[in-house]
Amino acid sequence: MLLLRLLAALLGLAALALAALWWGQERLIFQPTPLPADHRFVLGDDVSERWIDVPGARLHALHLRRPQPDGLVFYLHGNAGNLASWFVDLDFWRSMNVDLFMVDYRGYGKSSGHIRSEAELLADVQAAWLAVAPAYAGRPVVLAGRSLGTGLAARLAATLPAAQRPALLLVSPFRSLQALAAAHYPLVPDALLRYPLRTDLAFQALAAAPGPQAPVVLLHGANDTLIPPAHSKALAALVPGAQWQSIAGAGHNDLQDFPVYMDAVRQAVRSAVAPR
Repeated sequence: MLLLRLLAALLGLAALALAALWWGQERLIFQPTPLPADHRFVLGDDVSERWIDVPGARLHALHLRRPQPDGLVFYLHGNAGNLASWFVDLDFWRSMNVDLFMVDYRGYGKSSGHIRSEAELLADVQAAWLAVAPAYAGRPVVLAGRSLGTGLAARLAATLPAAQRPALLLVSPFRSLQALAAAHYPLVPDALLRYPLRTDLAFQALAAAPGPQAPVVLLHGANDTLIPPAHSKALAALVPGAQWQSIAGAGHNDLQDFPVYMDAVRQAVRSAVAPR
């Protein structure tokens, strides 16, 4: 009887832990840093703040606009921080004569609301895209993402018509959050993950789409233990012509400290937007 009671107690604790994972996984995946509503960004006269209204929230974005840009980089950032830590190194982007657009997800920076589902997060990204992309119709665009943002960027690219599909630049991408969770938390059932973010399925859709394939470049730190570079290699194999590069010595968060990485980003962007 004592053994049965102990077993029942352990099962009850396991059920509580699984329920906590189901309902609280946003706190594990997303690590936003809010900013006060009156926070001022002092980034230069060529940077403006943008607001995007979505159901239940208002998204905040920053837009670097050059006088006569060669194209646009639409950048989706990682799972931590906000635009104050991501919308940086603007002279790097200015030197390439490109515009840069970046949005904070719900709860990040000055964006209101809270992330509640994968579908809502993807819809917010789509809304941000529709707020800026029409102004660049017929002009070169690079859809870029880093870490979490790579899954969002790939999913967005897969929804766009082939004729409007931008070049794709993904830094530290993952095959899926499902695959990452299985590697880091092998005892947790896949069914508990409400944010599978299947980048691999997005890549399969890109490969199957008719028409010419837009450029796909993947960059990954060779020493990345959070998202191993094998994820980039596997994704590159799904799309004909996709290029992937391992950055020797780099991990997950320090890629920008390596000149070879910055050179690779510059090459990918310039090859996509260079005047023809």
